[in-house]
Amino acid sequence: MIAELFLVLMGHTSSLFPKDHHVHPAFVPLLHPGEKQCIESLGLIAYRYRHINESCRALTSRFQSRYIAALCSTLNLILKREYQPLVIDSEAKVLRREPTLVASNSFVPLSLLRATFADWDAPFVALVSLLDTLSAQAHWPPGPLIDLLQTLAHTGVERVARIMAELSTAVQRVWLAQLIAFMVHGTHMGPEPLVSEGLTLLAGSMPQCVLPHARESIEYVGRAVATVRDAQWNRQPPRSMMVNHTRMLQSVLPEDQHAFERVIADIRTDIGEWLWLNVLTRVDVLEAVESLANYFLLRNGEFSLALIREIERLKISRLTAHAGPSSMIREQDLNLALLRASLGTSAQQDPHLTRLRFAMPTGPVRPLLPSLAAGPPPASASAQQLDIPFVTVILGTQLQLTYTAPWPLDLVLRPAELTAYGALFACLSALRHTHTRVHQCWSALPNAQRARRRWTHLGEGGGTHADLAARGRLLRCAWGIVRDMGWFLDCVLGYVMTDVIDVEFARFRAELGRGNNTETDAGIPRSMLHSDATASSHPDAHIPTAPARSDPVPQPAYLDFTTLRLLHAEYLERLLVGCLLTDTQLMATLRGVFDVCERFVGQIERWGGDVLPALLSEGSDEKEDDGVGEQVRERAVVVAEIHGALRELLDSFYEQASMRVQLPQFSTSADATNRRVSRVHHPSSRTTNNSTSRAAKLTDDVAASVRRHVESLLLRLDFNGRFSTPPARPDIVHMDVLAEGGLG
Repeated sequence: MIAELFLVLMGHTSSLFPKDHHVHPAFVPLLHPGEKQCIESLGLIAYRYRHINESCRALTSRFQSRYIAALCSTLNLILKREYQPLVIDSEAKVLRREPTLVASNSFVPLSLLRATFADWDAPFVALVSLLDTLSAQAHWPPGPLIDLLQTLAHTGVERVARIMAELSTAVQRVWLAQLIAFMVHGTHMGPEPLVSEGLTLLAGSMPQCVLPHARESIEYVGRAVATVRDAQWNRQPPRSMMVNHTRMLQSVLPEDQHAFERVIADIRTDIGEWLWLNVLTRVDVLEAVESLANYFLLRNGEFSLALIREIERLKISRLTAHAGPSSMIREQDLNLALLRASLGTSAQQDPHLTRLRFAMPTGPVRPLLPSLAAGPPPASASAQQLDIPFVTVILGTQLQLTYTAPWPLDLVLRPAELTAYGALFACLSALRHTHTRVHQCWSALPNAQRARRRWTHLGEGGGTHADLAARGRLLRCAWGIVRDMGWFLDCVLGYVMTDVIDVEFARFRAELGRGNNTETDAGIPRSMLHSDATASSHPDAHIPTAPARSDPVPQPAYLDFTTLRLLHAEYLERLLVGCLLTDTQLMATLRGVFDVCERFVGQIERWGGDVLPALLSEGSDEKEDDGVGEQVRERAVVVAEIHGALRELLDSFYEQASMRVQLPQFSTSADATNRRVSRVHHPSSRTTNNSTSRAAKLTDDVAASVRRHVESLLLRLDFNGRFSTPPARPDIVHMDVLAEGGLG
C-alpha cells in the first residue's frame, strides 16, 4: 500500500481512490479509522496535485496566451523542482529503511508520512483556487492577471506567498517583453498587443501597480517611437539608446513601483530630448503657444468678441425658433459659430483654428433667458467634478473649449496642460461676456432716455412731483450700478489681460528664445530666438516686458526638453495663480459679481431696455399714497436689492484680495507649483539635483510674482481710495449711488 500511495502522490491513478480522494469502500473494513483518515488526507494532496496538472494542460491548450503559458510552465517547473523531489526522496528513505520514516525498521507510520507532505496542503489549495478562477473566464488580459497574482501573494503562508510571487514574476517578465517591443521598437501589432492601432493603451493591458503617470509616459514614449519608425524619418533613435532602454526595462519589475516609475521617467526624458533635437523644433512650440494664447487667453481680441457675439446670436435664434429639435444648441452649432466668428478677423487664415472644438459634457441644451433669481444657479454635479469655474456663464450649461494637439506637439501639451488652458478660457470668456453685456446695458439706458426726452424734454416724466423725483432717483441709481459694474469689470479685465497674460506671455516667449544655438534652430527668425534684443522690431513690441526677477533662475545655454516642459509648467502656474483661479473664495466672489451683473442686465432687458416704466404703460398712472407710481416703486425695490448685493460682493472681493497679499507667504501657490512641477517632470537619478533646485527657485519666483500681480489689482481697484477709506454710506434704500462715488 505504501508503494501505491507514492504512485498516487506522483499523479498516477489507482484503484485505491476510484473517484476523488476517498478510499475505496472495499478497503475501509481493513483500515483503522486513523489510518483511513491519514490515507484520505494523502489522497486529497494527490488529487489536488493531479487537478493542478490537468488544469495547466487545459488552460495552455484553451487560451493560446503567452501569459497563461508562462504561468503554467512556471508552475510546472516549481512542482518539478520542489514537490516531485519530496515524493522521490520520501520513497527512497522508505526503501533504505531510514528511521526518520520507518519505525522499528519494520513499518511506516502513516501519520509520519502524512506530516511529511502537510506543508503542501495550503499551497495546493491556493493553486487549485487560482486555476479554477482562471478557467472561469474566457479571456485574461495581462493587467488583471498580474493583479490577481499579486493579491494572492499577499498572504502570511510563506510557501504560498513565494510560489505566487514567482508566478507573478514570470508573467511580468512576459509583459515586460511586450512593453519593450512597444516602447523601444515601436511595435504595436502582433499577438496580444498592449496598444490598439491608434497607439492607445488597451483596457486591461496595464496592472494596477503601474501608476497613472507611468501609464501616460509609456503611451507617450511608444507613440513617439512608433510614429518615427512608421514615418521612416531619415533620423531614427540610435541603437545604443535602444539597447540601454532595453537593459533598463529588464532590470525592474512593475511591482516595484518606485524603481519602475524612475526607469520609465528616464526613458521618457531620453526620448523627449532626442525628439526635441530631431523632430519637435522650437518653431512648432512657439506657434502652438501663440495659438493657445490667441484663443484660450483671448489675446486675439477681435476673434474673442466675434465669438461671444456669435454665441449670443445663436442663443437668440434658438429662443425664437419653434419648439422641436431646431431649438436645441448642439456641439456642431457651437463649432460652426467658431468658424463664423473667424470670418473677417485675423483668425480666418489661421490653420490652428481647426484644432479648436467646443464640448458640451451634459449634451444638447435649450437656451435659457438670464435668471432673475437672487442667488446664483446651483452648479451641477459634473461641473463640481470638473472643478472648472465659470463653465456655465456663457451658455447656461457646461461649455468647454478643447484643443487637439497633433503629434509631436502632444509631447508638450498633455491633458493636464490643456485642462489648465480650458479653465483659463472659461474664466476669461465669462469675464469678457459679462463685460460686453454690461456695456450693452450702458448703451441701452441713454438710448431709452433720449427717446423719452422727446416727450418729457428736461425731466423723466411722472404724474406728480414725488413720482418725478422717484423716477429720477431710480434712473440715476441704475446708471450708478451700471457704472460700478463697468468700472469693476474694466479693472479686472485690464489687470488680467495686461498685468498677467501679456506680461507672462512675453516672459515665457523670451525664455523660449534664450540660448540654444543648435542646428535645430536653423530657419527660425532671429526675432523669435532673441526677443529681448529685437523687441522693438517685433510685431508685439507693445506688450510690456516681464519685471526683472529679484532672484533670477539661471538659464542654460541650451534649452533641453525637460527645461522646456518645466518652463511651460511655470508659465501656466503663473497664469492660473495670477488670474486668481487657485483661490476658491475669490473665484466664488467673482462668480457672484458675474451673476449679479447678468441678473441686472437681464432685468433691464425684460423691462424693454429701460429701468423706468413707459409713461403710458399699463399701471404707470396708478399712484400710491405718496404719489409714486406702483411700477416705479416695484422696480426701485429690485434695483436697490441688486445694488446692495453688488456693493457687498465688491467689498468682499477687495477684502479677500487684501488678505491674500497680507499673508506672510503664498503657501497655496507654492504648493500648487510643486504639485504641477512633479506632474510635469519626474526627475531621474541623473537630473534630480538640478530639477529640485530649479523647482525650488520657481516656487519662490511664482510666489513673488503672484504678490506683485495681486498688489497691481488692488491698486487698480483702489485708485481713488474708495475701498481703503470708504466714506460713510447712507442707507442703501435711498439709492444715492452717485453720492457714494463722489459725484452726487
